[in-house]
Amino acid sequence: MGRDRRGRACGGRRVSGEDEALREVYAGILDRSPEHDFEPTLDRVREVCDLLGDPQRSFRVVHVTGTNGKTSTARMVERLLREHGLRTGRFTSPHLTSVTERIAIDGEPVTAERFVELWQDVAPYVHMVDQRSQAAGGPRLSFFEVLTVMAFAAFADAPVEVAVIEVGLGGTWDATNVVEAEVAVITPIAHDHERWLGHEITDIAGEKAGILKEGATLVMAAQREEVDGVVLAAAAERGVRVVREGVELEVAQRAVAVGGQMLALRTVGGLYTDIFLPLHGAHQGHNALLALAATEAVLRGSGALGAEVVETAFAGMDSPGRLELVRTSPAVLVDAAHNPAGVEALVVAVEEAFTFERLVGVVGVLEDKDAEQILAGLEPLLAEVVVTRSSSSRAQDVDDLAEIAVEVFGEDRVHVAERLDEAIGRAVEIAEGGTEGSPTGAGVLVTGSVTMAAEARILFGHR
Repeated sequence: MGRDRRGRACGGRRVSGEDEALREVYAGILDRSPEHDFEPTLDRVREVCDLLGDPQRSFRVVHVTGTNGKTSTARMVERLLREHGLRTGRFTSPHLTSVTERIAIDGEPVTAERFVELWQDVAPYVHMVDQRSQAAGGPRLSFFEVLTVMAFAAFADAPVEVAVIEVGLGGTWDATNVVEAEVAVITPIAHDHERWLGHEITDIAGEKAGILKEGATLVMAAQREEVDGVVLAAAAERGVRVVREGVELEVAQRAVAVGGQMLALRTVGGLYTDIFLPLHGAHQGHNALLALAATEAVLRGSGALGAEVVETAFAGMDSPGRLELVRTSPAVLVDAAHNPAGVEALVVAVEEAFTFERLVGVVGVLEDKDAEQILAGLEPLLAEVVVTRSSSSRAQDVDDLAEIAVEVFGEDRVHVAERLDEAIGRAVEIAEGGTEGSPTGAGVLVTGSVTMAAEARILFGHR
């Protein structure tokens, strides 16, 4: 795995074939404050956008926040809008293989060449704001702030008609929150990023509700009662129209199907039936419901959407790194679950969609995550676990993670490997060794962080 000077994988992929200019630009942006660390201010992003002529105001916006399901939901909204003939932009994070994935036009990531051009376009203005901020005793724009500005510039230049923009962290102070979104989507809210968002679920909900703009439409997943109270109060204060799962929205029917699931979804526009979604898990059905409602809100006044268009859009959906089968015989599944709520959804989905005689986990967790709860959530699903780490500088030490794993699984069920490739190889051996030679009954699940999912995909040739 190629690494930048901080020792991290460049863009989450091998750099041998990656364009030199892209590597240099990416390394330069990475040298800034990391995306998981931020200051509660939008001033720097606003200032750069102002110098660029406010590109974020040149297109309509669907703004997506929540704790889990943001990327999948954003991808579904974008796919539905594109199927309706609209030119779309999509900004999501983090990336799996290359940083270029974060900025997509009409469903396709920008090229390496275009990414470099975007940086060159915005760099003079970014440097100008950097200098002003540093002169006042502040920091330079962060890694995520720079990428956000680049995405806005890309969408304005394309130009796109609608951009689907995923929040990076929280909502109120997230760099993306300089947009004036006409439609906001809030996926299920749970505990995560507590260092920055707060330890109380109501505090986290308040941060997420910060994306709501005056007169917008909010499409909201079913939430805990205390979360509902915070978000609905914020919506009322800002004159926001609310469309809620469990009130106006419902997954009316759901059945497991070969390669995914069949859905019937009820929205304000009506009941949509016989929808095939090639993704596993009840949570993806609920993500689809939110995406459909958000698309109706964008295409306001059109009533129910065309059944054929909706069916085509969902049938063409994918969500890399989300319960993705990257190998068969034995099956190797990759999932980016990285918090207890995500693990809970993952476990239910695996038990529903797959039948394993013996499933072995390969788990690596970042140091700011709740490793004990992640492992505890996985324990009933896994016969044994191989703990390892990704190449991220934030990855938890393998020996420390092993100590936690032993407390959860017991010593006999825990194995240790310093490298991910070694961990997967060991897990395959353990899985196949416990199924009496039946490869169809053996399975390996790689999970615990987005970087684990990303690097596992690369090992199996998925880019």
